[in-house]
Amino acid sequence: MFLIATVRSINMGALALVAAFVVGTAVFGVKVSDVLGGFPANLFVILVGVTYLFALARNNGTVDWIVHRAVVAVRGRVALMPWVMFVVCAAITAIGAASPAAVAIVAPVAMGFAARYRINPVMMGLMVVQGATGGSFSPIGIFGAITNGVVDKSHLPGNPAVLFFSAMGACALISLVGFLTLGGTKLLQRDRETPKEQVATLARTGAATGSAGDPAGNSTGDPEPADDALPRLDAQRSLTLIGLLVLAVGALVFDLDIGFLALAVAVALTLIFPSAARGTVDKISWGTVLLVGGIVTYVSLLEDQGTVKWLGDGVAHVGAPLVAAFLICLIGAVVSAFASTTGILGALIPLAVPFLQTGQVGAVGLVTALAISSSVVDCSPFSTNGALVVANADVSERDSVFKRLMTWGMTIMVVAPVLCWVILVVPGSLS
Repeated sequence: MFLIATVRSINMGALALVAAFVVGTAVFGVKVSDVLGGFPANLFVILVGVTYLFALARNNGTVDWIVHRAVVAVRGRVALMPWVMFVVCAAITAIGAASPAAVAIVAPVAMGFAARYRINPVMMGLMVVQGATGGSFSPIGIFGAITNGVVDKSHLPGNPAVLFFSAMGACALISLVGFLTLGGTKLLQRDRETPKEQVATLARTGAATGSAGDPAGNSTGDPEPADDALPRLDAQRSLTLIGLLVLAVGALVFDLDIGFLALAVAVALTLIFPSAARGTVDKISWGTVLLVGGIVTYVSLLEDQGTVKWLGDGVAHVGAPLVAAFLICLIGAVVSAFASTTGILGALIPLAVPFLQTGQVGAVGLVTALAISSSVVDCSPFSTNGALVVANADVSERDSVFKRLMTWGMTIMVVAPVLCWVILVVPGSLS
């Protein structure tokens, strides 16, 4: 699938659906209904609902208003905004919110900010996802609770603090590398070189000085934008903000399904303001929906037919514990890049129990390494979080964002298990 999609311009999701049909019926001998049973209906609703709602918010100017208020909040220093998004996502997931819910709420605003102020969208998306991932490993976060629960159930020694701070450190390191390599130094230089009076204007109004279309603040002799040219809160934008607040509270506090909730808010806004909704359905990221839906359907088929368990069982019988530990971290990273991180954490840790009980590999180190390896790849465009970033990127940049996020995801998929193994697993086996 990867080879054909690279050589020919074919949506990989369409290829994956065909592969799922052929492999499912011809190799595994299952019914078509069983093949389709792996289609991620929940993810479909999330992608459609969130992109539909924020297409409405972009159309009526609500996203522009939020972006301008965000610039005011960081006192005109645009380079701080990616880190603000990282911290916000980490805080939301650290108190128990699901990672996809946090990304679904924050990513549209973050990607809109990136487009407005010429920030690399891949860097912004990467930091949003990594912030959400790192926070999820707090003792009350989703990933932390699952990992610690599986460790307790398997009667293995655990350390929630080591897990949380190691995961947060890994996510912060990846974000720092992304920030420095994807344009962060230029943003810092841009902020340093922006005249003080222009920074003051940014901090006061959230709007760049200079020409109206120059968010870098490079003066061209044009007057500063008048206050009445800035986004104002009218009835439509106010109701949209209320709808976004309902979405955030419903998903993060009451644990309502964010996809259906986003659709409900979008439909309500469409009924109230039908003129502003023209063309918004066309802006739903249908290509991303097909792409992710197809890939996840195929991977789900392989999981249902025991392919992942077969790999894990094979690892468990490897004679060298250190080699087995590395392989299980690698399997976690590879599978999680295309499937549920939550499911991988719950499935692979028990598979490691037999050789962990030998005492030849430190349990805390391996569990932490496996958790990090299986989660930091969520920036892959085939995972829910990565797909949300791609879906909310500007249409003109969506293909580029997908390809570069795929490169980052595949690179992390290889590098993370190696580094985690060297730093967390090997020292425990030597002690």
